Amino acid sequence: MKISLRCDGDSVEDELRSLAAWLEADRAVRRHVRAELGSALPVIPGQQGDGIDILSLVLSSGLSTASLAAALASWRGTRPKPPTLVVERPDGTRVEISGQSLEESEKLMRRLLGDGEQNDTAS
Repeated sequence: MKISLRCDGDSVEDELRSLAAWLEADRAVRRHVRAELGSALPVIPGQQGDGIDILSLVLSSGLSTASLAAALASWRGTRPKPPTLVVERPDGTRVEISGQSLEESEKLMRRLLGDGEQNDTAS
């Protein structure tokens, strides 16, 4: 499954680079996730690309939702001002993780990666 992550704030590129590095360093996550930083805007031939504003993750079936939710919550806990993460599937189903609770992050990720029928916001 492929999902994309975006975050709010003034230093989106720095935050997404930090999150990608965090996921790579997490033993429970790194072998089940392939991360790629990029831009949500299409590349225009002959022009310099835009800045990084999206982190795409390809998830293997061996990754538990709890492990991914814990990694995201742990990373957010290290930020001076934890950014809101918007996690989205290719079909447009998305959740926003803005609270500090690991349980809430896991609940939202289960909705997204499970049935994915609801869009939710956690505060």
